[in-house]
Amino acid sequence: MNAMEWNRDLSWSIEAIRESEKHLTDKPDRGKNTVSFEAMRKGNIGLCMATQIGRYVKKENPLPGWNSPQQAWAQTQGQLAWYKSMEEAGELVQIKNTAQLNAHLELWKTSEGKKPIGYILSLEGADSIVTIEHLQRSYEQGLRAIGPAHYGPGTYAFGTDSIGGIGTNGKELLREIERMNLILDATHLCDQSFWETMDNYNGAVWASHNNCRSLVNHNRQFADQQIQELINRKAVIGVALDAWMMVPNWVRGTSTPESMGVTLQQMADNIDHICQLAGNALHVGIGTDLDGGFGKEQGPSDLDTIADLQKVPKILSKRGYAPKDIENIMSVNFINFLAHTWD
Repeated sequence: MNAMEWNRDLSWSIEAIRESEKHLTDKPDRGKNTVSFEAMRKGNIGLCMATQIGRYVKKENPLPGWNSPQQAWAQTQGQLAWYKSMEEAGELVQIKNTAQLNAHLELWKTSEGKKPIGYILSLEGADSIVTIEHLQRSYEQGLRAIGPAHYGPGTYAFGTDSIGGIGTNGKELLREIERMNLILDATHLCDQSFWETMDNYNGAVWASHNNCRSLVNHNRQFADQQIQELINRKAVIGVALDAWMMVPNWVRGTSTPESMGVTLQQMADNIDHICQLAGNALHVGIGTDLDGGFGKEQGPSDLDTIADLQKVPKILSKRGYAPKDIENIMSVNFINFLAHTWD
């Protein structure tokens, strides 16, 4: 999305991208981006979830999006073409199975040379899946995780800021996700769709970028009962860094990270809350959403680029987390989840 809609060349440095955007006003995060390949490598981020996203909106839906599922599909295909072109440029490598995962992890243990960043292809909101056959095509293209909904009402489920269930289409999608051994991403499911999904799905599930409702009371966040359900299913929940999800009473366009005291400490609060519910540090990870539609204007004030995630281990250590627990939270939980799912 950053490359295809924001027109950002992520092979540039953070500074170069910011400089190129300083005259632009079309989006709030212009000149405030936090992600580039260089910054990811500086932060030792060698593996990530890479998003495809294309919302289909019916005429009565006021949200921005595409007017047909075919257009949404085409948008995700353009995004995939960009990922593939970055593979050809040596910036990225797609990870689809355990053998590729293990080989990539071994590569990143070495010190020599510029290494490609591994990516697990994930679809955020399933509206672009025109037919179930399109899901099979996506799998063949490397899709390994899928969220049935994003914001608002969707074709297969209802997402953030909406109310509704999964219906016949959603149940059919879940059956195919489970049959293909795709990872179901519970992020963005509204409460009714979440619980209906849990009733109809028995496969692998994670939440790639979600926080705790008990800390910020909004339907975008998970209630403790939902977090406990995910823990019971051996899920991993990636904690997000969008400021309005980190502190109560954020006012879009008015609040600033500095005025609201948003720092990486709130990320640690969410991590800790999930660990306390689980009774261990095995079900939480890093799921920043920094490739989403926000930058420094709506992120922690002590994070200038994604490389600053390396501040998190020290924060957790000061809270009493053991080195092994910190390692699990920073990477191992998600890596183990993938290895277990793909075996």
